[in-house]
Amino acid sequence: MYLQKYSCPMGQLLLAADDSALVQLRFDAEKQLGSLPKDIAFVETPVLQATKRWLNIYFSGQEPDFMPPLRPTGTDFQQKVWQLLRQIPYGETTTYGEIARTLAAQQGQSRMSAQAVGGAVGRNPIAILIPCHRVIGASGKLTGYAGGLDKKRFLLSNEHIDLHAFFG
Repeated sequence: MYLQKYSCPMGQLLLAADDSALVQLRFDAEKQLGSLPKDIAFVETPVLQATKRWLNIYFSGQEPDFMPPLRPTGTDFQQKVWQLLRQIPYGETTTYGEIARTLAAQQGQSRMSAQAVGGAVGRNPIAILIPCHRVIGASGKLTGYAGGLDKKRFLLSNEHIDLHAFFG
C-alpha cells in the first residue's frame, strides 16, 4: 500500500493506492493517519501521480477528461451502487431513490430500498472521484455526507451546481 497526502481547499486528503489502482481517498488525512502504523512509507507512484493530477484539474473548477484506475473494496451490492455513482455526470445531481430505481431495474426487481443505497453511498472508500457528493435527498435537499455537509456544499459548488435550490 502506498500513501500520499494531498492539500486541497478543504484541507488534507489521504490517498492510498496499490500497485495498479487507487483504493482509498479520505478526508482529514492527519486524523486518518493516526490509525495507521507509524512505519508507513509515503511513496509517489504513477497511480498517485495521476490521482493528484485529476484532483488538480477538479479543484481548478474544471471537469477532468480522464480517470485514474480505481479499485474500491466492498460488497457486491456496494460495488453496484458505486458504479452507478460513477455514472452521475459532472455538475449534476441525483437522488438515493433514483439510484435505487435504476439498480432495481438492472436486477429485474420491482423496487429497492433507498436507505440501503444510502448505506452503500456512505461507505464509499474513494471520495470525490466516486462522486457520492452528487447524491441528494428525495426532497431535493442536501443530506448527510461522510466528509460533512460543508464539504458536500463545496464540492457541488466547485462543479458549478447552483446551491440556492438546496436551501428552500
